[in-house]
Amino acid sequence: MSVHYTLNLRVFWPLVTGLCTALVCLYHVLRGSGGARAEPPDGVDGGFPLLKVAVLLLLSYVLLRCRHAVRQRFLPGSPRLRGHAAFSSRHFREPGLSILLESYYEHEVRLSPHVLGHSKAHVSRIVGELVRAGRARGSPGLIPGGALALAFRGDFIQVGSAYEQHKIRRPDSFDVLVPLRLPPLVALEPRSLGEEPVLAPAFRGCFVCALKAPPSPLGASGGHWLRDCKPFADAFCVDVRGRRHLSATLVLRWFQSHLQRSLATVRYSLEGRCRVTLTPGGLEQPPTLHILPCRTDYGCCRLSMAVRLIPAVHLGDGVFLVAPPPPPLPSAPLLELPEGLRAEALWGVNTARQEQKLLSWLQERAAPGACYLKCLQLLKALRDLGARGLDSAAATQWGRILSSYVLKTVLLAVLLRKGAPGQGWDEEHLGTCLEELVQFLRDCLLRRHTLFHCVLGPGRAAAEVGPLPKALREAAPVDLLAAFDGHARELAAARLLSTWQRLPQLLRAYGGPRYLARCPPPRSQRTQGFLEGEP
Repeated sequence: MSVHYTLNLRVFWPLVTGLCTALVCLYHVLRGSGGARAEPPDGVDGGFPLLKVAVLLLLSYVLLRCRHAVRQRFLPGSPRLRGHAAFSSRHFREPGLSILLESYYEHEVRLSPHVLGHSKAHVSRIVGELVRAGRARGSPGLIPGGALALAFRGDFIQVGSAYEQHKIRRPDSFDVLVPLRLPPLVALEPRSLGEEPVLAPAFRGCFVCALKAPPSPLGASGGHWLRDCKPFADAFCVDVRGRRHLSATLVLRWFQSHLQRSLATVRYSLEGRCRVTLTPGGLEQPPTLHILPCRTDYGCCRLSMAVRLIPAVHLGDGVFLVAPPPPPLPSAPLLELPEGLRAEALWGVNTARQEQKLLSWLQERAAPGACYLKCLQLLKALRDLGARGLDSAAATQWGRILSSYVLKTVLLAVLLRKGAPGQGWDEEHLGTCLEELVQFLRDCLLRRHTLFHCVLGPGRAAAEVGPLPKALREAAPVDLLAAFDGHARELAAARLLSTWQRLPQLLRAYGGPRYLARCPPPRSQRTQGFLEGEP
């Protein structure tokens, strides 16, 4: 992605004039404090050339400002266009939606690849040291015997928008999966809850994981295995319908304490480069590692970064179990589970690897210059603009309905219906493509379409780019918006449509340089209003 730098003359000329004036004043102060000086001979100019340069720059700035004011005053009323109603002053002063989107993208949405790359490299180094320290440290004292405890696998997996090239605004937040290693005597039997008849829609995408004995050539008896893995089951499992199931709550509790001990191990070695703190989390918000570089190799990238460390249990084929998604309403009471199920035993599924492969698969088949990722970034920016003016509860609800994952799934669903981004997904049709995404999202909110999970959906799109574990292949399709009631979805659809209709006004108010609204649009935008016979 190319980087465009522009010179803001409204700032440049006053800055140059002020700098030259400061140099002149400094010169005269130093000259006056130097004591008595010889008088210059007659006919010799004793002035300082910088004073003349400053005066010339000031006059140039005044002339440019006057020229700009004259053009703005007389251009709309020029005799050439006075007879055409299509060329009103409003038509000249206000640019089109495409120009506003481009300006807003460059000034408010787009990330600098330079800064993003340095931020990701810094996060990789810090998290890598922390995870390696956690693997070497192990988990002493939690379980008698110590051999049947969880442990860090020793690696980490970078997921989220920062690593899929569609993050917006600032590279200050990252998501990292920290895979956990199960003891050799423990295996998992995951099962989807999508087929539960009386389960609330919010839990249809959840899984439960029962313990089972791993395949053993020695043919050990079940009673012997249960006795051997009892310390692990007591520390990390709960009873669900007569069987021991891995508990996300207990695993997260162990994960946070182990992170604290690992951070204490590496904190001294990190003091010279950054300050690191760990904020405890819960099922809705995992532990967050806050990194503030003190002395970094990248002097231009001294950003405070927040890294969400997500404990993950590997199921196979790049699929991980993570904490379940948060409830649709943060202030609502907990939804009741069917008899025998416990909230501590619920898990969510993370298919970031399959989604990254799917995005790469689409990129290989996209036409040159396709802007579908840019459309996704602008769709996120549209969501953020729609949240302005809402109270905290309404803004939270708006953000959960239109989460980044939902918006990414909308893009994938629209593209997969067409097979690949075609010629219509280029920069010239940016506004049209964004409108198509908005309309599809509105239809999904109004139940005209169903927004299925791109992996746990009926199409199984990601299965074409990689294998899936058996539990996911047999899982029921998951509707990402089923957890929200009809009233909340209708309100979100209405606000989405209202935000889209008011988008030009919002972009002029919140995005890009303030003088953009007074600039005439380019010729390609103005030719639509010319009458016959006009050039």
